[in-house]
Amino acid sequence: MTEREFYHVVTERPMKPGKLILFEGTGHSGVYTRVMDKLGMVEKIYADPRAFNGVELEHHTAVALRELAMEQVRKESFPQYPSRMACLYVSETLKEAEDWAEFFAGDCQRPTYSIVRLTVRGRIFAGDACNCFDGTPDRERNLELARNYWLNGPNSAGRPVKELLVDGDIEVAEIVREINRNIP
Repeated sequence: MTEREFYHVVTERPMKPGKLILFEGTGHSGVYTRVMDKLGMVEKIYADPRAFNGVELEHHTAVALRELAMEQVRKESFPQYPSRMACLYVSETLKEAEDWAEFFAGDCQRPTYSIVRLTVRGRIFAGDACNCFDGTPDRERNLELARNYWLNGPNSAGRPVKELLVDGDIEVAEIVREINRNIP
């Protein structure tokens, strides 16, 4: 596999140069943990979707519905791509990473530690963040929208917002910028 460099906005916990991030086998991301926390609710919704029609779903439940549909479609039709639940979300340029950092720290008020430069030897998928969707009780609709995501189909925003997913062997090469906003 080709070695490439990317940038990553660190939001879960601080990272240091030399840290190795491996998603092979049982490695999962924070997305996986948040989805698994809602698995019982997802099963309840899919067991009786009509009971949830018109009900505003809690954010993390809607995300779990989306991510489970995304993973099902990826496994069935696009296994050559990294799993969204076992990958790192990266940027090709420092400017793109800075834009994501401002979005996370400012708009989302998410704990944001730093921007790091990574060395990556693994699979890469360039997707459109605008094709992410709020999952609904309608499993077939979720699967349809997930397929559109993996195909990089059209989005309702009219322009794409690139998101890169990487897996494989990932090493933190350096901390490019300290941010330390919204840290608990």
